Order: sequence, then structure tokens, then C-alpha cells
Amino acid sequence: MKSKKNLLEQLKLLPHFSKDSLYQLGKQLGLADATVDTYISRFLKYKEIYQLKNGLYVSTDFFNKNRTDISYSFYLANIIRTPSYVSSWSALQFYNLTTEAIRSVISVTPKVTRNYKTKAGNFDYQSINKNLFGNFILKRGKIASVELPLLSESKVRFDFFIASPAKALFDLLYFRTRQFRGVELKNIKDVIDDLRIDFDEMDNKERDQFHIMIKRHINNE
Repeated sequence: MKSKKNLLEQLKLLPHFSKDSLYQLGKQLGLADATVDTYISRFLKYKEIYQLKNGLYVSTDFFNKNRTDISYSFYLANIIRTPSYVSSWSALQFYNLTTEAIRSVISVTPKVTRNYKTKAGNFDYQSINKNLFGNFILKRGKIASVELPLLSESKVRFDFFIASPAKALFDLLYFRTRQFRGVELKNIKDVIDDLRIDFDEMDNKERDQFHIMIKRHINNE
């Protein structure tokens, strides 16, 4: 039982962990893989860890300590499904360009559309053509200082990939209008206004970039 407690204490220090990393930690504690599997089942049963997806977890303790930090949620979104970047409503809210209530972290991926409803939050991934998977940036998130006796890292930064303001708006409209079917350039501003996006608050450079993206896409249809 001591080894079980020691394993759980290690997990409380990690922002996320896979089953393979658990096996590695288990070996350092002298635990067989089968024993680790048993512990995982018990940790899940007693809600000491949350499953993000098959084979990927986060400790309840670590999550509760960082759940109010949006950079941690975005960081997890990047980890759960790769490659991906935060976009659409989630990114626009991050840039203070909308007050729309968001219940899920919305991301874009070149993979198939998929949704993950977890105890650590809901994560939605929208599939986009590989040619349109771009215009995202790496944002520096919060630094979480942790002590990891069995591992080399002592600090974790919740960096995450997120669409630029222009691309976040483009992605939102792309999916909202079913890839701009039947939408004319002259009507784009009306569509944005209907969605209550603070387009005028967007940086001039980003607005110009948005117009370039829209024109290029619609004219190539």
C-alpha cells in the first residue's frame, strides 16, 4: 500500500501523464505493470485521477490546483489531440473579442472531428483541410513550480498553440457557414455582426490578415 501511495504522490506533481509514463514510474518504485494497472483502476474509481482520453490522465489534485488557469486548459487541449491549436470561440474569448459563454475548449485539427467530455472539462476538435491548418502561434502560459524526485524536470510551463485573432475568426466562420457556402464577400461583415464579435477591437494588422484569408478562400471556391 505504501508503493500505491508513493505512486499517487508522484502523479499529483504532473500536469498530465500517460499509461506508459505510469509504467516507468512504477518500475522506479519496484512495481510490475499489472500492479500499476490495478492502481490506475482504483485511482479512477476513487476519483484520485481523471481520464482525459484512453491512456491519458491528470491527477485530481493537480487539476484542482490549476483549473482556474485558462492556459492550463488550453495546454491540455493541445495534449489531448495532436496536432491541434485552440481556435474559434475559445480563442476569440481569450483575445477579449467576444463575451460569448464557452462551455468547451474549441480547437482545430487536420484529423477527424472528435469531442472529449471529461471530468477535467470538455474539449471539442473540429476537422479542417490540411491546407488551412496554420496561422497559429505559441503562447507562453503560467509556470507551475513542482518538485519531481523521480524525474528531472522541476518546472512546467503551460505553453499552448492558439490561432491568431484573424485565424480564430476565420475558423469560426468557416465552420459556422459550412466552408462559406453561399456567402459573398460583401456579406461577411453582417455575418460577424450577427455573431456579436467585436471586430472593430481587433488589431488593424489582424483585420487586414483576416480580409486576405477570406478573399483568398472565397475567390478560390
